[in-house]
Amino acid sequence: MAAACVDNAPHRIRLGSGLAGGLFHEFGNTLAAAAERSPTVRITPVPTAGSVKNLELLESGAVDAALTLADTAVATNSRGLAVGRLYESYIHLAVHVDSPVQHIGDLRGTRVDVGVAGSGAANTAERLFRTAGLEPGTDITVYHHELPEAAAALRSRTVDAIVWSAGVPTPGVAVPAIRLLDLGDWVQPMREKFDYPYDRVPVPANTYPGIAGFETVGVPVLILVAPDIADRIVVALAELLLHDSGALVPERARGFQFFDRRWLVNTGSIALHPAAASYYRSQHG
Repeated sequence: MAAACVDNAPHRIRLGSGLAGGLFHEFGNTLAAAAERSPTVRITPVPTAGSVKNLELLESGAVDAALTLADTAVATNSRGLAVGRLYESYIHLAVHVDSPVQHIGDLRGTRVDVGVAGSGAANTAERLFRTAGLEPGTDITVYHHELPEAAAALRSRTVDAIVWSAGVPTPGVAVPAIRLLDLGDWVQPMREKFDYPYDRVPVPANTYPGIAGFETVGVPVLILVAPDIADRIVVALAELLLHDSGALVPERARGFQFFDRRWLVNTGSIALHPAAASYYRSQHG
């Protein structure tokens, strides 16, 4: 009888998430709360610096699942398999409202905070700058801080620009003290340079009060699992994503279209775990 109880106990998953206050961290905690209602799985979020660190922990076996920006997973040749595509992360490049900078090229010789080292946002930001012909550390001085610190540095003009990746609107961003640059024209060059299908995504006017509409670089967020994880655990995660979608959407990401079956399976070149793929097919229609 005791053995049966152990066999039927919920499987515990360590999920690499993100820093407190960030969307990865918020989503990890939300997913853990939803898992409390599942008979098969429990989730323990592990706070980390973000995508790069999460993938390192997944590779070493220190976590069982990881949240990551998709381009980071591709760039690191992650062996993880996707359970689903989650939400779209929007790259923001902001300067002080009074800055003379109008285009990325104007940032040559400036100080730019690209986000926490080990985060997918920093990885994508450096790709953006290289596409624009700016080598981080050479053509621009790079800093790595969490968004609240970076935003404070921009306000005090101790840095000239900041980059972050999040949903829209991102809470806690001081407007109208900042101006956001349009990055739409850089999407196709980034696709060509890095052989990754970045999304060109619009941000409507007044999403940030008083700021005109603009376009930017979109990167999907994926949840990956270790290749050897049990199929039943993968199915339990897929069930949470598909059927608890109303409870899983973080407040700041309301209005994004994700967590339906067609969206979840669109994981690009990162393979969908066979158990997740089979489950989603069984839910068709």
